[in-house]
Amino acid sequence: MQFSDIRYNSYSKFLKETFGTRVHKVPVHAGFTCPNRDGTVAIGGCTYCNIDSFTPQSARARIPIREQVQTGIDYLKKRVKAGGFIVYFQPYSNTYAPLQHLQDLYEQALEHPDVVGISVGTRPDCVDDDKLDYFQQLSHDTFVTIEYGIESVHDQTLRIINRGHDYACTVDGIQRTAARGLNVCGHLILGFPNETQEQMFQTVEEVSKLPLTFVKLHNLHIVRYTELAKQYREHPFHIFSFEEWVHMACDCLERLNPEFIVERLYGDAPKKLLIEPQWCRNGAKIIHAIQQELKNRNSHQGRLFEPTLGKSTRAVSEQGLEYESSPRDKDGPLST
Repeated sequence: MQFSDIRYNSYSKFLKETFGTRVHKVPVHAGFTCPNRDGTVAIGGCTYCNIDSFTPQSARARIPIREQVQTGIDYLKKRVKAGGFIVYFQPYSNTYAPLQHLQDLYEQALEHPDVVGISVGTRPDCVDDDKLDYFQQLSHDTFVTIEYGIESVHDQTLRIINRGHDYACTVDGIQRTAARGLNVCGHLILGFPNETQEQMFQTVEEVSKLPLTFVKLHNLHIVRYTELAKQYREHPFHIFSFEEWVHMACDCLERLNPEFIVERLYGDAPKKLLIEPQWCRNGAKIIHAIQQELKNRNSHQGRLFEPTLGKSTRAVSEQGLEYESSPRDKDGPLST
């Protein structure tokens, strides 16, 4: 794998090479909820989740999808002069509805002539074979990515954060999605107070065995009006400093599958909602520091990655269960 000066596979570079133009995501709110909030699985959602922390005013459920898409595109064209757009169904679980309703929403988003694809954020317990078959069919004509919140491979952590499913469920959902040739993005959160550094590395190493296309690395950050904020107020715990996160991000990149495209390297939130850490609002500074640290180490994504071709992916659970995983064919086409 050949790396540019930034020493990891950049999502923006991937999009430019794939579409021949600058492509940006346009977030929309389609009015979904989540089985981890409405009582189907649990009530209250994940301990860290406040959707207002990542939903712009232009992406609100009361605004029709077509209008959200147009508003987002108009804004980004002025701000970054993008030539193409991926509509990102972001807040809550965006497959948590009957298939016919989902089809209507996704196809509204794809009507805009400047939209080159969709990215759908959801949970692995909210996808069934009929929905995945639909996405597979849709991917024949447009770019489709399904994004899953993996967060951690440790079942104990998933219980503590009230995730509502175990890691085996995540592995199953990702495998069934990738088996249809779909792009899969996995979100990881590093810094949960119950996890050691070694456990965080283990998450990256285990996830690197999954058939992912993209990955997002997030530092744990605390936003207002969440259970995590309440826990932090009552019993403060360690949060990565800027320097600690730069080193952790580089440590994780070194262990990450070199075939994965890195979409994010930090998590953030609006100033009015963010409690800690305040440094995570300066994205350009974070990315520059990570790039510089990799150069200082003379290192790159995947330097410590150990290929597992032909081996199974093992879920890290207290029961010691194993879940079979088929390695991704690195020469296989993306869904474009």
